Amino acid sequence: MTTMTQPRVLAFRRSNRVARVAIVAFIVLNLAAVQVMFAAAGPAHNLLGTIGRLLGLYLALVMAFQLLLVARLPMVDRAFGMDRLTSWHRWTGMTIFWLVLAHPTFVLLGFARLDGISFLDEVVNLAKQPPVLLGMIAAGLILVIVTLSVRVARRRLSYETWHAIHFLLYVVVLLGVLHQVYEGTAFKVNLVTQAYWWGLWTFALGSLLAGRLVVPLIRNSRHRLRVAAVVSESDDTVSVHVTGRDLDRLHARAGQFFLWRFPGYNKWWQVNPFSLSAAPNGRSLRLTAKGIGTTSAGLRDLPIGAKVYAEGPYGAFTAAHRTRGATVLIAGGIGITPIRALLEDPDLTGHVVVLYRVRSAQDAVLLGELRNLADVRQARLHLLTGRTGTDYQPFAPERLLALVPDITARDVYVCGPNPMTTSVLDSLRRLRVPSRQVHAERFRLAG
Repeated sequence: MTTMTQPRVLAFRRSNRVARVAIVAFIVLNLAAVQVMFAAAGPAHNLLGTIGRLLGLYLALVMAFQLLLVARLPMVDRAFGMDRLTSWHRWTGMTIFWLVLAHPTFVLLGFARLDGISFLDEVVNLAKQPPVLLGMIAAGLILVIVTLSVRVARRRLSYETWHAIHFLLYVVVLLGVLHQVYEGTAFKVNLVTQAYWWGLWTFALGSLLAGRLVVPLIRNSRHRLRVAAVVSESDDTVSVHVTGRDLDRLHARAGQFFLWRFPGYNKWWQVNPFSLSAAPNGRSLRLTAKGIGTTSAGLRDLPIGAKVYAEGPYGAFTAAHRTRGATVLIAGGIGITPIRALLEDPDLTGHVVVLYRVRSAQDAVLLGELRNLADVRQARLHLLTGRTGTDYQPFAPERLLALVPDITARDVYVCGPNPMTTSVLDSLRRLRVPSRQVHAERFRLAG
């Protein structure tokens, strides 16, 4: 590292460590608070009802955590990275799914035993009460969202459709809050528990509104992003150059991405995560996309001067997270975009090796730029072509070791199709590359 960049990187790492400790402490303290609140409320009418009450508290707490994940708080994003947060979002969603099944089941079983009637009769009986009905509707919507988010169903949906379905989350939140107002008992023990509970939810909802609405609106009003140029990179790939005011105040870094909308040329709910394909310079931003979904396929038709609405920057796939002096950048297909930006980043010091996996040389997007950048910084660029098969595994451990003999002493950045990324990460584990040196961006973003 150069003496100019080292202090900034070290300060970033220190702030990251502080942020991670604070986030873990926040989670632990809230889990403990729920247990204290449950104990203070005392048992319900029977054991089944008591279990249902505890599960309901955890369901509400996990929903609040999910809102904070969806809010994309900058501190959390910088500390863990959007790829890891998206994985947590998925696991949190599955936790909510099981709690949504378990909480009402135990509550209804408890009331059924108390009233001496069958489970189904109790469902009909309680559904006549509006607060309970709201909770049932919220539970049903959660089941729909989670069902459509599993991999089998997800593969059949376009990104835009999947993203639109996730707007049901906001309906669920509204119904869930109303259900808690009328049905919550454990957090109504005293003023302290009420202040804590509604303080937590106010923080979660406030973070969501600020992160997903207020801050993006303010930023886009300030920067006034516009399309400056549209450049065809290949038959199915296009780059969009975006300009605006005071872009240096976005504090974007090479390797990060934005959520892009193009008002007037796409529906307002159509949004896609596209990485910056060039290091930001304070004057312009560039995204490069392959025409797969509705939004990306229509980019080449954007007129010059079209308005651009962007949320971000997001992601921890940056040079600031390096731990070693040398680096390997591994890309597959259109996953080359953040890798190309990183190769241009002045903060990425030390020797660099680039491994670019494509079916054929004709599929290698931005190859000319990569070669020029590699020449300027004396990096090694390997173009890995051919069809993967039993006789050719480009990212097998022995192959990686042959291409980069000192790979265990380098940071490794990986971005590409999920099967390729999984294969690379598996090989890195088998080569015993320390996990702190491995940085992956899979774009598993969920709405």
